[in-house]
Amino acid sequence: MELLYFGQSHLVRSIDAGLAEQGLGRAHHRALYFIARKPDMTVSELLSLLAITKQSLGRVLNELSDRGFIEVRPGDRDRRQRLLRLTPVGSKMESDLFEAARQKMSAAYNYAGHGAVAGYWAVLEGLIPEEEREQVIKLRG
Repeated sequence: MELLYFGQSHLVRSIDAGLAEQGLGRAHHRALYFIARKPDMTVSELLSLLAITKQSLGRVLNELSDRGFIEVRPGDRDRRQRLLRLTPVGSKMESDLFEAARQKMSAAYNYAGHGAVAGYWAVLEGLIPEEEREQVIKLRG
């Protein structure tokens, strides 16, 4: 448990500096990350992934939209849907944040070796309830 706690803590700290420069927090980063993985994701899909309240997500999305990081548009078939997509500025921001995390993960993977990485991924997948794994697999592309 200590390894999970401290490993995750150091990973997110590598992202926090970039967020702080923009006056953003971790909830903003999570939203940017998942919107980048699936452009035109609906607000409902993002709400399901993040497992936060609609009110909390609304604040995050409004701030990201007001700052020009995301665009929100109505669905093509169902105009009540709100589709989310990163703007070029948002894409650059997400890419920069992702690069900080990628460097940290790359160093850890190099330290552990290929076999350990495969085992680590299996452990992480095992932590996700079986009924939610498909949702996560779809995000990988």
